[in-house]
Amino acid sequence: MLAIFKPSPHKPRVEKDKIDPLYRQLRRQIFIGIFIGYAAYYFVRKNFALAMPSLEAAGFSKGELGTALSAVAIAYGLSKFFMGTVSDRSNPRVFVTAGLVLSSIIMLIMGFVPWATSSIPVMFCLLFICGWFQGMGWPACGKTMVHWWSKKERGSVVSVWNCAHNVGGGLPPLLFALGMMLFSDWHSAFYMPAFAAIIVAIITFILMRDTPQSCGLPPVEEYKNDYPDDYNDDSEKELTTKEILMQYVFPNKLLWCIAIANVFVYLLRYGILDWSPSYLNEVKHFSFDKSSLAYFLYEYAGIPGTLLCGWMSDKVFKGNRGATGVFFMSLVTLATIVYWLNPAGNPLIDTICMISIGFLIYGPVMLIGLHALELAPKKAAGTAAGFTGLFGYLIGTVSANAIVGYTVDYFGWDGGFILMISGCFIAIIMLILTMLLEGKVKSNHTAHNL
Repeated sequence: MLAIFKPSPHKPRVEKDKIDPLYRQLRRQIFIGIFIGYAAYYFVRKNFALAMPSLEAAGFSKGELGTALSAVAIAYGLSKFFMGTVSDRSNPRVFVTAGLVLSSIIMLIMGFVPWATSSIPVMFCLLFICGWFQGMGWPACGKTMVHWWSKKERGSVVSVWNCAHNVGGGLPPLLFALGMMLFSDWHSAFYMPAFAAIIVAIITFILMRDTPQSCGLPPVEEYKNDYPDDYNDDSEKELTTKEILMQYVFPNKLLWCIAIANVFVYLLRYGILDWSPSYLNEVKHFSFDKSSLAYFLYEYAGIPGTLLCGWMSDKVFKGNRGATGVFFMSLVTLATIVYWLNPAGNPLIDTICMISIGFLIYGPVMLIGLHALELAPKKAAGTAAGFTGLFGYLIGTVSANAIVGYTVDYFGWDGGFILMISGCFIAIIMLILTMLLEGKVKSNHTAHNL
């Protein structure tokens, strides 16, 4: 591992009366850092979709562009897992910032160098590299949260932080619109978000820190007097990659279940989002500004939806992540069916459907990420999150990009929607299976304690 990524050494413990104010101060600034930092990752992850209508006009087919776009998902899925194992042994402050800057550089190349958008193979390679750097974000942010917030408060923290997806994902169309207004250049879909991301990366580096111990503070479990059932002295011990994978990830049946469910959650999430500019333009006859607004509203509707989902998961479903996911996925399936079957000429209904899908889909996305963090020790949290991301992106988002693209080419938009709606039903089945298995695990654990 490069020395620059190594964890910061532990500092001597600060005086007892300084622990609480310092913890509060650092938790505020660190949360701001990981929130805006991860939001900026979305500036340079999904902006390629905004350029696809212009690339179609240049002669590329939907299937070809979907294949190019799938490179981000393939690389991100692999990287989120493999770089997740590295993040568990790294300083997240450096890790998050480096990934964001490197991703932005790739987007600057695509925006300013003509050959970078000249062919599908070139675009695929550049987007693959970008996707690999993108995989440095989520695991390191997840590691930060499990080190700075205890289990009892983590659900609320993760649900609020998860809104960074929507804040970041909703801004590229606005940055693109600004670029078009200033430069009348569709390449601004690449370079405008990239410049903004680099600025945010600098701020993120200033705000973030490594572990509490690297700041002279006690572990968060001691600070909050909130110890998990399996917490012991070894919980603060750094694990090897082999220990993480062979003891806490691969044998974990629940982790496998939510990872498979994640495939179909991501199929819908990105199937709707990435193809909305093309679908709304071709089928619903939306203008550029109206489709950009719908794209923006889809992302930002996820903020209250995610917060509601987190609250319902804790208060209504009493911590049952699977039941909450089933509830939200059932509703999002209905909204998708209406979006599909609504005839052209009813833009208000289409926009409401986009808002509804965005409102509902990000709750299950958040729950699966949170559940993954809870199913492994905190020293393995980045890898556990990366494992579910591997399935979600490598299979789910690739399907949303390439398979949906080719399905639409050969079977029309009806075929694409049948594919996505079928995925919704499979996700619901997997989440029900997760509920049943988790109930069995808890019953066995209770019986063992008795």
